[in-house]
Amino acid sequence: MCGIVGYIGPRQAAELLLEGLRRLEYRGYDSSGIAVVNGHGLKVMKAAGKLSMLEQQIGDRMPSGTLGIGHTRWATHGAPTTPNAHPHTDQSGRIAIIHNGIIENSTSIRKALEARGHTFKSETDTEVLAHLVGEFYQGDLEDAVAQALRDVDGAYGLAFISADEPGVLVAARKGSPLLVGVGENEWFVASDASPLLQHTRSVVYLDDGELVVLTRDGYRVRNLQSTRISKPVNQIDWDLAMVERNGYPHFMLKEICEQPESLCNTLRGHLLDDEGTSRVHGLNLSDDELKQVGRIVITACGTSWHSGLIGEYMLEEMARVPVEVEYASEFRYRNPVVDHRTLVIGISQSGETADTLAAIREAKRRGARTVGLVNVVGSTIAREVDGGIYLHAGPEVGVASTKAFTSQVAALALVTLRVARLRNLSILQGRQFIEALRRLPEQISEILDRTSEIEALADRFLKTTSNALYLGRGVNFPVALEGALKLKEISYIHAEGYPAAEMKHGPIALIDENMPVVFIAPRDAVHSKIVSNIEEVKARGGKVIALINAGDTEIERLADATFAIPETLDLLTPILTSIPLQLLSYYVAVARGCNVDQPRNLAKSVTVE
Repeated sequence: MCGIVGYIGPRQAAELLLEGLRRLEYRGYDSSGIAVVNGHGLKVMKAAGKLSMLEQQIGDRMPSGTLGIGHTRWATHGAPTTPNAHPHTDQSGRIAIIHNGIIENSTSIRKALEARGHTFKSETDTEVLAHLVGEFYQGDLEDAVAQALRDVDGAYGLAFISADEPGVLVAARKGSPLLVGVGENEWFVASDASPLLQHTRSVVYLDDGELVVLTRDGYRVRNLQSTRISKPVNQIDWDLAMVERNGYPHFMLKEICEQPESLCNTLRGHLLDDEGTSRVHGLNLSDDELKQVGRIVITACGTSWHSGLIGEYMLEEMARVPVEVEYASEFRYRNPVVDHRTLVIGISQSGETADTLAAIREAKRRGARTVGLVNVVGSTIAREVDGGIYLHAGPEVGVASTKAFTSQVAALALVTLRVARLRNLSILQGRQFIEALRRLPEQISEILDRTSEIEALADRFLKTTSNALYLGRGVNFPVALEGALKLKEISYIHAEGYPAAEMKHGPIALIDENMPVVFIAPRDAVHSKIVSNIEEVKARGGKVIALINAGDTEIERLADATFAIPETLDLLTPILTSIPLQLLSYYVAVARGCNVDQPRNLAKSVTVE
């Protein structure tokens, strides 16, 4: 969750660290700090609040030095205060550490260190680790870190510097992402590629249990037992413009508006029109192996879980294969029934979601075949699954996922098409599905051309409300869940999504003249049923906002307001119906003065349990 950046090279480190933290702030923004080795010791500067608070504190007092580390925090152990901000130092004040993750046995280590005379300035597990490294330090930071980590349980991405070794930066990874940036006679370490793009495209991805030592002459990777490890250097295909706002007021709006392009990128090279099927070689499954799959389990968290639910509808309807969608956070802690005939699909935008990664590992341990749908090349899930599909949606900086969601649904559509054609779908039906997929980017553009209509709906119905209901049926029920989640995430309005027919089993008690109800109601197989549900809401005074297809006079007559979306195949409507709901949540949040890109208590990539 937290953002880590480190630098060693010929340039002044402090400004590079602050620049990196600006690009990492989406990973956490409770507090931030930097530590620089300045020739006289360590200069540590940190502040609670957003990065701007640290920048104000530093002002024109930029610390000098060409070795340093920086951190932006999403709080786990200890409140978001300045004492709890990273970097932390050891008892001597000569070693500094930054950390992403949780040290599970920190309480017992703290007690042991306190018994030996250590005193602590914070509530964090990270400071405990700093003191433990200091206990082992005998002039060799690499050795002290390796020794300390052998005593540690939990997850971590770590970086250390010492005032006594001004030419060494040590970093280590277990469960939290970390990579090395290889520049021209300079080296970086970071949680992800975003702070590196201005300086290098060459990166080395660390795996669990690995430690890297960066010096002014280069870097080397080893494990905790001192065995050297050879690692490939990978090239990042993102550019700096992709992580800038490019004139948009917020990353979220930019990423919503990028969806025609991001969807094209997800589909590119996968559609085989003549054969009426999809090319999904990345799954690393032959046609015979796909035919032998007896059951599919989709596991994910948050928005990715919602896309998985849509995938369930697609796969069961078109391919007639049984599918279950599991919260990754629950999957690993029960006794799931999976075997060699089970295909487990893990979905994660970052490819680093801790619960999803753990669920995939558990599935592999039980003999299942695993597939990942991820957006980040070189991410941990991408490296550990048996096969997968990269979304190619481009970097997503806004905490509330938008373009990754529609790309996930599109990727699931590709998997569905391949499996269905192998089982029971005719070539004509396959071609019709491909034709509908190809039309989606243009249809999204049509919706985006009418954003002012959505802004007006936000202003009229939702900006002053305290509660909202989102209702849909069939494949658009998960869209109702996703729409409600988006409203909660960035505007802090309590919202719930339900299958429309379930409204009568409890939620209908909440409906009165102050309750806006958003219906996802395209002209599909259950259209007549959702019309009845709208009438039930209107009979109780609720305010109805409905997403419909053009010319639906029946719902236009009933609803207080409507927004028309283009028509497509029923199973693909979620890609179109989700766009107005993303915009609706965005404009509500803006109207309420909320921080759209950095909503409170949330971070982009959940890399801790």
